[in-house]
Amino acid sequence: MTQPTQGRGPINPYAAVRDVPEFVLASTEIEAGEPLPAEVYDSASGGSNRSPQLSWSGFPAETRSFAVTCFDPDAPTGSGFWHWAVANIPASVSELPAGAGALGSPLLPAGAITMPNELREPAFIGAGPPEGTGVHHYWFVVHALSVERIDIDPQATPAVLGFLMRDAVLARGVLVATGEYGQAD
Repeated sequence: MTQPTQGRGPINPYAAVRDVPEFVLASTEIEAGEPLPAEVYDSASGGSNRSPQLSWSGFPAETRSFAVTCFDPDAPTGSGFWHWAVANIPASVSELPAGAGALGSPLLPAGAITMPNELREPAFIGAGPPEGTGVHHYWFVVHALSVERIDIDPQATPAVLGFLMRDAVLARGVLVATGEYGQAD
């Protein structure tokens, strides 16, 4: 089940939504509860603004598509910070390579839609925790869905994506890494 566990931080952004089983989400670049590598930070923080490699397995057989999101619930905004959201990833895909979140990336599968992040860019934006805000927890989540596609305006926010897919979520793969001001230097 998608419950808070060791290393995921004090805020579980999925605590108020329907509880679903959890499947395996892994990465060759990030580890659960460990600091993000410098490349996954934004350029202003000394990083490369590059989305990490992600792969998933053990999702329900009836999965018809996936959505991928990255959210920082610790951002000092009162509403967190969406770094990335991609909808309509075909069920035949179980991995995204590093850099798939780049603006206009050819590394995303055909038909996938990237929602605008908090900077209103349809791309991955790397970690950039402000000075004095402590450790942030970056929730990389793959949502296994019971529908082939989510009918969504490509300019909609990641929060709207969450609302539209809420009843279609069969299971989630969750990988939470950490970041802190100055860590990419």
